[in-house]
Order: sequence, then structure tokens, then C-alpha cells
Amino acid sequence: MSPGARSLALHGGLIALLFALGFLLPAYHQGNLARIMVLATYAVGYNVLFGYTGLLSLGHAMFFAAGMYGLGLPMQHLGISALPAFGLGLLSAALLSTLVAFLALRTIGVAFMIVTLMFSQAGFLTILYFGTWTRGDEGFVIAQASRSLAGVDLTQPLARYMAALVLFSVALLLTARMMRAGFGQVLIGVRENEERTRMLGYDVFRHKLAAVIVSGTLSGAAGAAYALLFGYVGATFASVQYSIFPLLWVLLGGAGTTIGPLVGVIFMFYLIDWSSGLTNAYMLVAGLALVLLTLFARAGLMGEVRRRWLPWLP
Repeated sequence: MSPGARSLALHGGLIALLFALGFLLPAYHQGNLARIMVLATYAVGYNVLFGYTGLLSLGHAMFFAAGMYGLGLPMQHLGISALPAFGLGLLSAALLSTLVAFLALRTIGVAFMIVTLMFSQAGFLTILYFGTWTRGDEGFVIAQASRSLAGVDLTQPLARYMAALVLFSVALLLTARMMRAGFGQVLIGVRENEERTRMLGYDVFRHKLAAVIVSGTLSGAAGAAYALLFGYVGATFASVQYSIFPLLWVLLGGAGTTIGPLVGVIFMFYLIDWSSGLTNAYMLVAGLALVLLTLFARAGLMGEVRRRWLPWLP
């Protein structure tokens, strides 16, 4: 079987499994998995920039929040319906990621990390400053009556689950296709050796710019979907911790692997869920697990699987 056929079988099988689980899982785990798939879409977007392009961002929460507020504010204050509001969320994230890319890509290395963090903090403080409309830390709830798409009530558990699955499937397949195409191969070349890629005649800046925009837009789609499916918009999602989370998820699951982000989110989500039932110091348990994985599985869970047993794993 060719690598392309194996990749298609893997991703198709994963999507089919997630579809079946929507009907088989009890309500609690069905709801958890819906949330996980939305957050995994966020991690997939981050993986495009960090895992494939090698650019470490500490400010991705601004894109997630741009999608969330780009959808939530028009629905809350202007009465716009879900579908055009979702489009506004995507547009907000795409415009913000374009602006940030043009400015932040003038730097490299640690400076790039710091600049993205500064932009993200500026976004967070802007949300707090305009608290009259954003409700700041308190946030606001999107009315259930408006959370429907093409006549489908997204407040219903199964509909919400399937909407999350569609979002994640599109992000997964888009990323897998992109990384097998010439564009994705150039991004990997930039990650491995930027100077050599430039010497081969590729426009490195243009490819990095596109990577930031794709990454930010996917992250914004996740933010918009989170607001629409779970009905809440708040400044917490623009804070530093939501810039750190996707980095942890991608490192845990395996940077530069297509299914690593999903595996990382599942692992971290259920580790915290399980440990919080045992002790109030559940973050200590999560931190210990992270340290052990860093020491003994440096490539992440799926990265180690690829390194040890399945070298064809995309």
C-alpha cells in the first residue's frame, strides 16, 4: 500500500471511529469528546505552525479568541444568525493572523515567541478594556435559541457532537493534504533547514506568512465553534494559559504528526479529569506526567509510535 493510501485509510478510519463513538458513548463521554474535537482542531492549527514549520508561538490564544469573539459579539449585540457569524469569526482570525504574521515574521527565534506573546496579551487586555461589550472576565452566554445552523439545533448533544466532528475532520484532512503537497513539503524544509530552503529558490517569507495565516484561521475556526457549540464567550480563552495549552497538546501527541494533536488533547483532558477526582493537586499529577513524557517520549506519543514501529505514519 502506498503512503498516500495508508494516510487516507488512517484518517478515514479515525473519522469513522469518531462517528461511531458519537452513538456508542454515554452522554458524559460524548460531551467530553465533542469538546476534545473542537480543542483538537485548535491544536491542529497550532501544529501547522509549530510542528511543521518550526515556529514556536506563545500567543495563539489571540487567534482562538478572535474567532470566538468574531462570532459571539455579532450574535450577542447585532442579532446575526449562526452561519454568517461563523464566517465573521473566520474572517476575524484570518485578518488578525495576517496582521500579526507581517509584523512578527520580521523576527526569528526567541524574539518571535516574545512578539507573539505581546500581541496576545494586547488582545487579552483589549477584551478587558472594552468590557462594556465583551463583559470581560465574566464573559457572556449565547442564547440557546440562536445556536442553530441550517435548521440543526446545536444545543442537542448528538448534533453538537457531529458538528464538532465535521470541524475536526475538515481540519485534519486539510492539514494531511496540505503537508503531502509541495507547499507542506516546503514548510517542513523551512523547519529542518531554513537557509538551505532559501538557497533552493523558495520564498521562505511567503511560505511562513501563509503558514501563520492557515494556522491562525484554523485556530479561529476552533474558537468560533467553541462559542457556538458550548454557548459561552469569555476572556479566559484569550489568556496566556490558552496559548500554552496547544503547545502542550502538540508536544504530548507528537509535533509534526497529523493525529498527534487529537491524541495529546485526549491524553491531557482525561488525565486532568481523572486526577481531579483523586486530589486537589491535579495539576501536579499533570505536570509529573508531562515531565515523564518529556524524558522518555521526546517525540510525543505518536512521534514515538512513528519512530519505533510505524515509520510511514503521517
